[in-house]
Amino acid sequence: MSNTKSARLLYPDLAGKVALVTGSSRGIGAETARHLAANQVKVVVNGRQPGAIERVVSEIKASGGTAIGCVADCSKTDQLERMRQEIERQFGAVTLLFAFAGGDGNPEPIEDLTEERWDGVMAGNLKSKFFTVKSFLPGMKQQGMGSIVLMCSAAGRATSQASLAYSSAQAGVVMLTRNLAQQLGKAGIRVNAIAPSTVMNDKIREYMAEDQQRNLAASYPVPRIGQPEDIASAALFLSSEVSSWITGIVLDVAGGKVML
Repeated sequence: MSNTKSARLLYPDLAGKVALVTGSSRGIGAETARHLAANQVKVVVNGRQPGAIERVVSEIKASGGTAIGCVADCSKTDQLERMRQEIERQFGAVTLLFAFAGGDGNPEPIEDLTEERWDGVMAGNLKSKFFTVKSFLPGMKQQGMGSIVLMCSAAGRATSQASLAYSSAQAGVVMLTRNLAQQLGKAGIRVNAIAPSTVMNDKIREYMAEDQQRNLAASYPVPRIGQPEDIASAALFLSSEVSSWITGIVLDVAGGKVML
């Protein structure tokens, strides 16, 4: 199975800015936080587990970067507001917002999808992104600038075996991205989304045999499983001024699995 480890590209215009990456205590979010720190961005690492957050913050600091950790459930507006106040107290207003928190798209029969389950998945993947943007938007508008990147999924771009609730939430992220981009462009704020397909993580390593991983990789036009670095690199591109005339898009980082 082919693998890759991409170099961290440097974007000088990002240096000194303040970035919040929600859901960054592990996986794609953590790698995005590392990429940002390598670009001299002041990074806020967020999640719900203090120990996992601290590990990422410590790693960034050990590499010479600047980072703080904030515990918050991004589907809770009171926790978002407390996090915003703490970030602004320590770093100032956020300019780069990466609303990545979400997940829980495991397949399940429609008949087993309860109201409670539906509401929970929608809150974690769609509501959380809306309220995250709403909380940090006033600070961006006051600065007259900003870049917002929302995490979507290939499950919201094409039919798949993912949970119906999860797929519906991700499809909602697509329209949320477009509407925000349309409304906020004149305020100097760009809004884009990234829709990954399968990205290597601890669950895949633990529960998927190597032959299954090879078969999965072979199903992609670019025959490998995605890596967190693939998504992080795309996120930095969309947040940098090199993409200053790009807004309202959903970038399919999916090895060719999704072509829209």
